Amino acid sequence: MIDFTKLDYLKIGNEKQKRAYEVLTKYKVFEKLSNYSPILAGTIPIEIDVEGSDLDIICKVEDKIEFEKVLIEKFKDFGLKIKKSTINNEKFLVCNFKLEEFLIEIFAQNKPTIQQNAYRHMMAEYKILQEKGEEFKQKIIDLKKKGIKTEPAFGLLLGLENPYEDLLKF
Repeated sequence: MIDFTKLDYLKIGNEKQKRAYEVLTKYKVFEKLSNYSPILAGTIPIEIDVEGSDLDIICKVEDKIEFEKVLIEKFKDFGLKIKKSTINNEKFLVCNFKLEEFLIEIFAQNKPTIQQNAYRHMMAEYKILQEKGEEFKQKIIDLKKKGIKTEPAFGLLLGLENPYEDLLKF
């Protein structure tokens, strides 16, 4: 089982994963975010990314004002955009910028990163991909190439009514 809480697995992954590792380490992204338990989540870690897939980094943040200052200080030279929002009474902050060819999205909320839905979805998807095999994985990628988001793609192939909720049960 891959330990997705560390970046080491990227070094021995596919070409995009190796490149992501190079860029993230070159710019010391995880070092700069180390106080916030960063984890790379999303499609690139589990190899179902398509062209234009971003590097999703989730963080645990208690003080969003302080975190916003850190983001500005560390990443202001990369076209930084920050927005705050709320879903289901949970406040979060999203930050976007670009490092070389990668779009970076940092998602921060006051919840341990391994308990955040992005991580939980990725782990469920990884488990399903391991069980279902390469043909299933390719079907997910094909759906994503048609513009279908990751969770709905899994939902379509698995017959899930509410994939965002149902995947959390895996």
